[in-house]
Amino acid sequence: MMNKFELLERTKMFSTSIVILVDAFPKTIVGYELGKQIIRSGCSVGANYRASCRAKSDADFSYKISVVLEEADETLFWLELLEEAKIIEEHKLKIIKEENTALVKIFAATLKTVRAKSRKS
Repeated sequence: MMNKFELLERTKMFSTSIVILVDAFPKTIVGYELGKQIIRSGCSVGANYRASCRAKSDADFSYKISVVLEEADETLFWLELLEEAKIIEEHKLKIIKEENTALVKIFAATLKTVRAKSRKS
């Protein structure tokens, strides 16, 4: 089981990977526009997870984790689009997509657990 500090570092590393990926995008209108979208959602995963660690209540934590999950899922959408539109080669996206998918699963499970806990209270 990963602790809060390990997940803070993991989400920051994911954001860093997004920045490095976007820096290699083609210098075209599509590259710039998709780059802006994926920077916003991908870097938001780490920033919003960090905010969730400062939640003031279980309800606040649940809300903030739902935002993290939404941003992680949106990022996965952009990564899939990059691959399907052949803007970035599949092999260059493989590792970051795997990490993104893992983060989506982690935050979906976290949200499910928090919601179940709040229903019991």
